[in-house]
Amino acid sequence: MLWSKTFIPTLKEVPQEAESISHRLLLRAGMVRMLMAGAYSYLPLGLKVLWKIENIVREEMDSCGAAEVLLPALQPLEFWQRSGRDKDIGEVMFKFIDRRGRKVCLGPTHEEIITELVKNHISSYKQLPLILYQIQTKFRDELRPRFGLIRACEFIMKDAYSFDAEDSGLDNNYQAMYEAYLRIFRRCGLDILTPEADSGVMGGKVSHEFMVPAKDGEDLVLVCEKCKNAKAYNDELESSCLKCQGKLEKVSAIEVGHIFKLGTKYSVSMGANFLDANGKLQPIIMGCYGIGVSRLISAVIEENHDKDGIIWPKELAPYNVIIIALDTTDKNIMDLASKVYKDLQGSKIDLLFDDRDERAGVKFKDADLLGIPLQLIIGKGALKDGSLELKNRITQEKIIKPSAEILEEIKRCVNG
Repeated sequence: MLWSKTFIPTLKEVPQEAESISHRLLLRAGMVRMLMAGAYSYLPLGLKVLWKIENIVREEMDSCGAAEVLLPALQPLEFWQRSGRDKDIGEVMFKFIDRRGRKVCLGPTHEEIITELVKNHISSYKQLPLILYQIQTKFRDELRPRFGLIRACEFIMKDAYSFDAEDSGLDNNYQAMYEAYLRIFRRCGLDILTPEADSGVMGGKVSHEFMVPAKDGEDLVLVCEKCKNAKAYNDELESSCLKCQGKLEKVSAIEVGHIFKLGTKYSVSMGANFLDANGKLQPIIMGCYGIGVSRLISAVIEENHDKDGIIWPKELAPYNVIIIALDTTDKNIMDLASKVYKDLQGSKIDLLFDDRDERAGVKFKDADLLGIPLQLIIGKGALKDGSLELKNRITQEKIIKPSAEILEEIKRCVNG
């Protein structure tokens, strides 16, 4: 992609509304723009990162045998009244009455809706287990949306639901999801804490949170300095780890995932039953597994940045390589840069060509700000001896080698 043909409105100054590191960098790097508090437009670079996270999530969910669906954002309020959660989280729901007089809400989550779907199609233990998931926009009327994508009113979430005939089946699916989540976050370049947590209004007796340590995180986690075991923070602060007696440290964190053993909370209230092997009617046993997909963008930046900008992990970077032509008024430099651009495109490498008529200093600063892993710099030196300069954004290492060797190094870094 040519920079001149896409939309990357970078900013030199930090916007006043930016409250956290990730929020500042997302705005400065031209990845998102705020329409109103809690609602954001994803610009081309931000959307590419979002898609890459979604693809990782899909790959890992599919590997667990989960099938993807897409449920409506518009939901009849009566389903929430059946489960009783209209009272539990009613304050954060966007509710209205449509022109036919029906009470409707925009879905803050989908437990009731997925249960209603499954109950109409599952009648026998022979149809279980089943895992369904979706990647969908959720809506919550946050009193104080803040930190950009970390706490928004409109956000993208992956929610998965398991349906089993026995508790042992739920245990197996819960463990499979737990392990899949660790793989997802590892692929996103994140260090994760996994404390047991309160199930809250979701219901069930067992749940785990997946937390990313972050200076501007809204949650607190207790972490053992010795064994790194984590547990949810509460007001009755414990002084030592129950596993190794090490000292507990209070750490700010961002919740990026939460999984629950729901049991029969929703199947009983919604009438989702099946016939067991003895012909007896039983409530379906459920689990719920959520990931804040759009929130992950901010969490990754919180863990992967420096004073100059974002440092994207390889799997999430909007582009693998940025080509920086230092002097666009020099036809020879531009011809060489265009040739390199076409050669790398032919190798199916996702790359951005900074063809703007800007000073070299501006291009270097923007390249660091965007955080693309590899920067290929083409200047007058390339015309003299055919050498190219390659900078690794993550390690800051620079190498200057003949053009052919540099191109092979790029292919090795991207595909290796």
